[in-house]
Amino acid sequence: MAPQAKDTKNKLNGTDLIHADDGLHGPEVAPSVSVSTTFRAPNPQEVPNFKFEDIDMWNPSRHIYSRYTQGVNTRVERVLSKINDGYAATFASGLAASYAALVYFKPKRIAIKGGYFGCHATIEIYKRSTDVPLIDIDDDFQPGDLCWLETPLNPTGESRDIKYYAEKIHAAGGRLLVDSTFAPPPLQYPFKWGADIVLHSGTKYFGGHSDLLCGVLVVPALEQWKELVHLRTYLGSMMGSFEAWLLLRSLRTLHLRVPRQSENALGLAQWLSKAASGKAHDGIPAGVIHTVWHSSLQGKDARGFDPKTQLEGGWNATFAILMTNEDFATRLPHSLKYFVPATSLGGVESLIEQRVHADPSSDPRLIRISVGVEDLEASTLVRGRGRCLTPALQDLKDDLRRAFQEMARAPKAKL
Repeated sequence: MAPQAKDTKNKLNGTDLIHADDGLHGPEVAPSVSVSTTFRAPNPQEVPNFKFEDIDMWNPSRHIYSRYTQGVNTRVERVLSKINDGYAATFASGLAASYAALVYFKPKRIAIKGGYFGCHATIEIYKRSTDVPLIDIDDDFQPGDLCWLETPLNPTGESRDIKYYAEKIHAAGGRLLVDSTFAPPPLQYPFKWGADIVLHSGTKYFGGHSDLLCGVLVVPALEQWKELVHLRTYLGSMMGSFEAWLLLRSLRTLHLRVPRQSENALGLAQWLSKAASGKAHDGIPAGVIHTVWHSSLQGKDARGFDPKTQLEGGWNATFAILMTNEDFATRLPHSLKYFVPATSLGGVESLIEQRVHADPSSDPRLIRISVGVEDLEASTLVRGRGRCLTPALQDLKDDLRRAFQEMARAPKAKL
């Protein structure tokens, strides 16, 4: 059964997350984990002329070998397809999905600017076999080009106009890939704005618990999905069954986790921005924060693009701040109680990192923050995007406020 398009103006449907894979399992309530790589072949007297290629990969009646299909993998792809308004194929990691997208499109040129350093590295690996030229996303496009658009952007969390780049690349005869890792459903639906394929690092918000690696590619048509699955099979980048089990478990609560993370991040980004550029604010000393980046702080651009239109389900929960000096940036991640000093993003716990340790090209003053779902004590109400956001952010705010104050007082502080 194909996924049915839904009105993306509504919030992510928890019923879809819990029941989109109904019919793909027996009487069990929680899915079982199969550790088998291979399955009993059909008896030729009962199923004459059976061949591997006869398997319906979208709706398999049986499993033959786990590189092709496996029970929980099929179930998780059905849920991902439903909530992404397309056909979703899972991969062993976000970078495995990125590489598969390059093989799928065979682009004559790749237009890319900024974003996750890992995707740039994957493109460099791909270029070892096909020396495809790279151009900027604001250069003129030609037939056969692939525009690789990451939005919101890693690490700053700023948004780019999907509709503008979709119209630009399609007019030239090219295709648009949108990396929407920073904005999973219900925050952003790239197909609505013209994307040809959507990429997610499922490790992040889809996984949501910092315990699995996964990549996801979503396409609008079943035949395209079949081609992706064929590529996945022979690239050898199938996601493991235990990771698929973890992912299916995690997706059941996506509609609860992501809006909470979005609300928390909006409150923090807005609060921190008031202490930027040498200002003191609400206990944050002056001279600690230089700049705060977040989609909610962008406003409209010269073409009239407003991020809140594209981010229809709420603001991204990962953003960045630029400290006034490298010493502050080095010490901040290790001066906090509730923020874990670790790379990655999208988990239920808040993470913070000096980005240069993961991406050497980053400014050493840059801090990336992934906001989690911590149970916050204070009862003050925070308002944003026309709705009441609760609870307030006193626990996370107090944690950051204390760390900023201690750094400003420290003898080694370089104001």
